[in-house]
Amino acid sequence: MDKVVASAAEAVADIGSGSRIAVGGFGLSGIPSVLLAALLDQGADELEAFSNNAGVDGAGLGMLLGAGRLRRMVASYVGENKEFARQYLSGELEVELTPQGTLAERMRAGGSGIPAFFTATGVGTQVADGGLPWRYDAEGNVVKASPAKQTQVFETAEGPKEFVLEEAIVADFALVRAHRADRHGNLVFRRAARNFNPLAAMCGRTTIVEVEELVEPGEIDPDHVHLPGVFVHRVVPLTPEQAADKRIEKRTVRPASPTATTSEQEA
Repeated sequence: MDKVVASAAEAVADIGSGSRIAVGGFGLSGIPSVLLAALLDQGADELEAFSNNAGVDGAGLGMLLGAGRLRRMVASYVGENKEFARQYLSGELEVELTPQGTLAERMRAGGSGIPAFFTATGVGTQVADGGLPWRYDAEGNVVKASPAKQTQVFETAEGPKEFVLEEAIVADFALVRAHRADRHGNLVFRRAARNFNPLAAMCGRTTIVEVEELVEPGEIDPDHVHLPGVFVHRVVPLTPEQAADKRIEKRTVRPASPTATTSEQEA
């Protein structure tokens, strides 16, 4: 029942080249940065990653991307990573863009034993009809495109409506970050970090969690558990320095008003 391991390096040691990995986080919020750095040092390559986004240049999944460790990426938003765009357009990286809610539900379904589901999202577009570029060659020609997906009409409150079949995601490993965990792997997430981390954790056959605060079993109120330990296999407690190391994706500030008081400017 005690799922704590000594280090991030030990936790990711058996992730092999060619593995499918689900990675939590939303932008740079709640990314498992310590586990990703350990995986970078470990050397596994030809990885297929499932994540909301690919981090940014030099951070998050962007570290693995920049080192050429990713073969394929399934994501919903990739706009903050120039290296991602370069690799995709030059034919070095295969990319499956997926609507954000669909990606979340594909992960949740994978963790719930549901092999596929129907959704209205994407009907009437290339998401359902096929033809989205998955891979280019070095000259910019599309060499692999998304296939057409099964559609079906169901009766709804608004009348007959068409839906598209989406397959669940099950990853070999999931890398996530939690705000608090006990030794049994019960997890609590914080704010935006809760968006994709629980879903990524659910869909991994082996789920590895880096945690900012480790507590003993019983110290987390059961009503406050966001994800139960049944989904978690390894827990890596972070040092205070590691827990505090959180990058800001976009810093937005405004100049102090010329009429502001000194205390207002300092605030």
